[in-house]
Amino acid sequence: MAMLSPLPMRDGVGATRLHLPMSGEWPTVADYMIERFFHLEPEQVYERFDLGEIVARDGRPLARDTPLGAEEFIWYYRKPPVETEIPFAVEVLYQDDDLLVVDKPHFLPTTPGGKYLQNSALVRLRNLLDIPDLAPVHRLDRATAGLLMFSTRPQSRGPYQLMLQNRQVEKVYEAVSAVPEGWDPAAPMLRGQSFPLVYRNHIRKDRGELLVQVDDVREPNAETLIELIGSDDRVVHTLLRPHTGKMHQLRVHLAALGIGILNDPFYPRLRGELPDDHDRPLQLLARELRFVDPISGEERVFTTTRSLQDAPVSGA
Repeated sequence: MAMLSPLPMRDGVGATRLHLPMSGEWPTVADYMIERFFHLEPEQVYERFDLGEIVARDGRPLARDTPLGAEEFIWYYRKPPVETEIPFAVEVLYQDDDLLVVDKPHFLPTTPGGKYLQNSALVRLRNLLDIPDLAPVHRLDRATAGLLMFSTRPQSRGPYQLMLQNRQVEKVYEAVSAVPEGWDPAAPMLRGQSFPLVYRNHIRKDRGELLVQVDDVREPNAETLIELIGSDDRVVHTLLRPHTGKMHQLRVHLAALGIGILNDPFYPRLRGELPDDHDRPLQLLARELRFVDPISGEERVFTTTRSLQDAPVSGA
């Protein structure tokens, strides 16, 4: 059972829980936090204790001299970052007592993290719909647009997440890539394979690494069916049906086939951290979701209202 926070939601964001060591070289809880959060001035940490902003499991404020070992868990609100507004709205497509389906724009993260807090789909929707228990069933990369599902209450979260875990959801994406060298529209192929084609490899995510790594020795753990929607003299427009859901899978697979997705700052090569260019979004879209609802038993089909700006005019 999840540990309930003694602090209420604030502006759509829950309090942070910190697991403390029960013994160690730090005389007080405050001393431990000062070392752990070394980027903060010690006086900033002490001030939060003095203001009663750091609390125990029962909601009781802790003092700056609370000894280490007195509490195993503490809660506090993170100081909100100074955020740059992401000027694109998330669109609600469907809502019932258990499920929320939205159309996420490019550049908006699914959940809070780093320099994005209020500018995340989760926090925006909690505030907009007044659903403090809202939680994502799955995630999309910040750069990817399209369909995203949330559970609206804790009781429904498990069935929907288990449905994803058991691969009982058919996901369809589309992508736009630059025309590769040697492309023949009369007989389109990628790496000598005709469409539709299946691409497999082994993807792993190493701790602390920004990019995923491809391991050519191990058995494949990632698989994508790739179909051709259309092409012109500039771009190739593909339909992607992932059988697995590894991190960055679609981006890695298309890059490996020589058609890395347009405006991808990670693959096939890392371009470094650059400011968002809202005129050049990643050309990847979560287009369709199909599944049998584990709670109602109804067949669900959801389709995005968005499109990829660089898709050929003759595309789907």
